Amino acid sequence: MDPTTLIGPSSPLGYPAPYGFLVFFKVLGFTLHMIPMHLWYTGILLAMLLQWRGGEETRRLSRRLMQPMPILIALGINFGIVPLLFTQVAYYKVFYPATILMAWPWVSIILLLTLAYYGVYIYVAGLRSEGATPARWRQAIGWVTAAFFLLIGFFFSNAFSLMTNVRAWPDLWLRESVAGAPLGTALNTDDPTLWPRWLMMFALALTTTAVFIIVDAEWLASRESAEYRATARRVALTVSTLGVIGFALTGSWYVFGTWPEEVRAEMMRGPMRVLTGLTALGPGLPWLLILWQWRRGGTRARAAATALAQVLVLALNAISRQIVQNVELRRFLDVTAEPVHMQWSPLILFLLLFVAGLGVVAWLLGRLRTTQSVNPSG
Repeated sequence: MDPTTLIGPSSPLGYPAPYGFLVFFKVLGFTLHMIPMHLWYTGILLAMLLQWRGGEETRRLSRRLMQPMPILIALGINFGIVPLLFTQVAYYKVFYPATILMAWPWVSIILLLTLAYYGVYIYVAGLRSEGATPARWRQAIGWVTAAFFLLIGFFFSNAFSLMTNVRAWPDLWLRESVAGAPLGTALNTDDPTLWPRWLMMFALALTTTAVFIIVDAEWLASRESAEYRATARRVALTVSTLGVIGFALTGSWYVFGTWPEEVRAEMMRGPMRVLTGLTALGPGLPWLLILWQWRRGGTRARAAATALAQVLVLALNAISRQIVQNVELRRFLDVTAEPVHMQWSPLILFLLLFVAGLGVVAWLLGRLRTTQSVNPSG
């Protein structure tokens, strides 16, 4: 069966804006989404581990990781709407067939996210009412919440890897269907790219969490002790080191073990070779800055430089992922060939709301800084 017959038909409406506009906001939105998303993806698990096995200062760090989590989840969800929206607009021909094949896991993300959000609120409420050591039942909810976010990440990796694994669609459809009707229970687990992609995102999230610990210690923890900030820098270095090693291992597995020849040829020639190299080596820069602060002490300027370096790392990752996605799809369809019928009203409204949304985010971050400074852990 020709897999291209399962690709969605062209919309008579075409694109509402040029492809470059759509993909720019897709990449920008994904970069912004990754910052808070990484913090709940690995930060909650790290907080639970520190609460379980840590000493006094590391438990304080666990508390500081969890306290802003409700706001961070809200930010991540709202930022995540942007790349998801532009994926649906620019890649609808493959996005919808892929998510129909795995409809039940895909829709279950809403339930898992809702339960995880409640779980975070329950745990944080315990921190406020019960002190540094919440009740055991709240700790159990914290562990379940961490597991839910990992499962959500696994389902997202399935969906976005299945989007480009078009050749596998016929087999998944025939295997997971009744009388030609898809059951929506398929997963992309046979795709060799799925596992390194999922694990690579987890490793990258560890590096972002380590940077957040540094930023929190220097910018938001003004009332914490010097001993606490030294502990935070030590934990950040450990977490960042694990993330960099994990990123190197899973990234090598992904690039050298799963990339098809056409992707490797595209990403290893000309300017793309520079982008690939920077994407691969990028996480080392924040790690070096964290190492410097662990040895020489932290300052707000050093923490800000580390944060900017991490944003650059995430942006490089988002750009490289976008290019690889287009190369993987190129044999099946040309996403740039859709006709464009400009829709100025929604376009202008989106830009205005996007700018306003960034203003709201800045206000929320300011509130978060005030809350974290006025209410020190302990």
